[in-house]
Amino acid sequence: MSNKNSYKHTAALKLKDGHTFEGFLFGYHKSVAGEVVFNTGMVGYPETLTDPSYKGQILVMTYPLVGNYGIPPMNESDDLPTGETSLPINFESEQIQITGLIVSEQSDSFSHWNAIQNLSDWLKKFKVPGLFGIDTRQLTKILREHGTMLGKIEIGKEKVEYYDPDVDNLISKVTVQKVVEYGSGKKRIMLVDCGCKKSIMSNLLERKVKVVRVPYDHDFEKEDYDGVVISNGPGNPVVYKQLVASTKTLLKKQVPVLGICMGHQILSLAAGAKTYKLKYGHRSQNQPVKEVDSNKCYVTSQNHSFAVDTKTLPRGWQPWFENLNDYSNEGVQHEKLPFRSVQFHPEAAPGPVDTSFIFDEFLKDVK
Repeated sequence: MSNKNSYKHTAALKLKDGHTFEGFLFGYHKSVAGEVVFNTGMVGYPETLTDPSYKGQILVMTYPLVGNYGIPPMNESDDLPTGETSLPINFESEQIQITGLIVSEQSDSFSHWNAIQNLSDWLKKFKVPGLFGIDTRQLTKILREHGTMLGKIEIGKEKVEYYDPDVDNLISKVTVQKVVEYGSGKKRIMLVDCGCKKSIMSNLLERKVKVVRVPYDHDFEKEDYDGVVISNGPGNPVVYKQLVASTKTLLKKQVPVLGICMGHQILSLAAGAKTYKLKYGHRSQNQPVKEVDSNKCYVTSQNHSFAVDTKTLPRGWQPWFENLNDYSNEGVQHEKLPFRSVQFHPEAAPGPVDTSFIFDEFLKDVK
């Protein structure tokens, strides 16, 4: 546990509706602003904090203790634990992506075979502030009742303006800057990087395909591919009009397409459907989804603010999965053509891998 006496600096989380929460600073000391969202997962904070879909957001962890198993090494320059010769896969990108972190209690001490540093030191490395000693239960109840809202962490006299990530082009900040190829295999998959989690890449490579990772605004006509995966990513899908237009071209060519999370929303917009913002989103590792027209239910990992409006799906498209908590759309597929997408994460990380078969279903469509 953290010793509050050793943390002399305090700061305030200020919500735009006027609520204020005082807490102790850890990590990097700077004022930041973003959208305040909550995650109800119990484990997996290294994966969660490095998920590019959190770009622009101040993350509230509802589980009361965070940091107790420390942080493993991120690259070869880090000192590996004694006796270890390879890096663990605990990160979904090369850096922390969240804007700020809010927890009830953070642990200075840690215990895990591959940990090399504590949570606070890791946050400092990437200049991300954290607050602990916050009543995260009360904060989450406010966010559930009123919906996610803009907020800011302010330190002393260091003021910042509220910032709305939904109007920003966040994908441009997390996508690759050039085309990169990985693996080998007969099937050539173009991965459109909207802020792709590493686990999506590893799931594709495990299936012995060649992956061509391209920026989200890349000219798809320049590449040779047998199928396309549109990845997860941050922000409001309607901001990315050019990506939607490029996806429409893929549909016209009847290229096999799999959309994941943001990719699901982009594919649905390209098909002619509409999206809307959920009241407080889905961010956890235990979201139940049901396959439409079957009795099969899966436990899924999710991280998104927006959803596809099932009622707006055009002729030829049908819902594939639905959420059993709020009955929002969790996937779509075309009735005849090789287009499909899911709102949840079949690669999980963190979370259950019940739905990893979706990668296999997609690759069956790829000739």
